[in-house]
Amino acid sequence: MKTLALLALLAAPAAAPEYLWPKGAPGAVGEEEKDKPSITAFLAPEDKATGAACIVCPGGGYGGLMTSYEGDEVAQWLNGIGVHGFVLRYRLGPRYHHPAMMNDVNRAVRMLRARAAEWKIDPDRIGVWGFSAGGHLAATAATHFDDGKPDAEDPIEKVSSRPSFAIMTYPVISLIAPYTHMGSTKNLLGDKVNDMELRTFLSPEKQVTAKTPPCFLMHTSEDGVSAENSIDFYAALKKANVPAELHIYEKGKHGYGLGLKDPVLKSWPDRLTDWLRVRGMLKK
Repeated sequence: MKTLALLALLAAPAAAPEYLWPKGAPGAVGEEEKDKPSITAFLAPEDKATGAACIVCPGGGYGGLMTSYEGDEVAQWLNGIGVHGFVLRYRLGPRYHHPAMMNDVNRAVRMLRARAAEWKIDPDRIGVWGFSAGGHLAATAATHFDDGKPDAEDPIEKVSSRPSFAIMTYPVISLIAPYTHMGSTKNLLGDKVNDMELRTFLSPEKQVTAKTPPCFLMHTSEDGVSAENSIDFYAALKKANVPAELHIYEKGKHGYGLGLKDPVLKSWPDRLTDWLRVRGMLKK
C-alpha cells in the first residue's frame, strides 16, 4: 500500500502529550508549556504493531518545531509499518540552550524503555528519527548516551538512554565544519557559540564510537543544509564499523519531510522501510 493511502487510513488522533518530567524539567526557567518537554504517542494498530518504537524529533533550527510534516505525519507513517511513533516536543532557543535539548531526547528514550511493558514496546527496538536540527538532536542521542543510573530515585533514570537505531533526514550534523548551519548552532549554544571545545563535543561526526547504534541518513545534493553533513557522519560511522546506510538524491529543497508531494522523493521512505526490515526492527 502506498504511503499516502497508509496515512489516510492511520490518521487516528494521538494520545494526550505526556511530560517527560511531570514535576518539572531540570533547568526549567518557567512553568509555561514551552518549559515542559513532552512526548505524544501515536500507537500502531494492534494487528500491525511489531513492538518497535521511534521517537520523532521535528526540525526548526532549534528555535521552532515543524510538528506537522516532520512530527505527527511521520509518526502516522511509522504506524503504517507497525512502529509506534512518539513525537518529541523538546525545549528551544533562545529560551533554552544545551544541555536542555540533549537532556530532553535522552529522557524520552529512557521513558519509552522504562515504560516498555505499558506501551507493548520491545526495549531493544527503540529508535530516534530527526529532521534538520531535529536530525542533529537524533545524532546527538546516538553519540551521547549512558547506561542509566542504578542508584537514581527516579525509575526512569535507572535505564539506558542509548537508542537502538537512529534516522536522520536532511540533518544538521557538524557544528565545526564549513557546512555548519549557524542559525541552529546559535540557538543551541547561545552565548557559548564561540566555544570550539563545546562545538566539537556536539558535532556527532566527531563523537562516533563502536557503541553508536546503526544509522540511516537521507539527504539531497540540492539541500541548503549541505549534504556533507550526512556524508561526513556516514564516513565516521563506517570508520567505526557501525552499520549505516546513506541515500543522497539529486533534487529536493530543504524541508520536504516524507516527500509525499514529490514524484521522486516520495520513494525514499520505502528505502527506510527496507533498512528497518534488514535491521530486524519490523519483526513481530
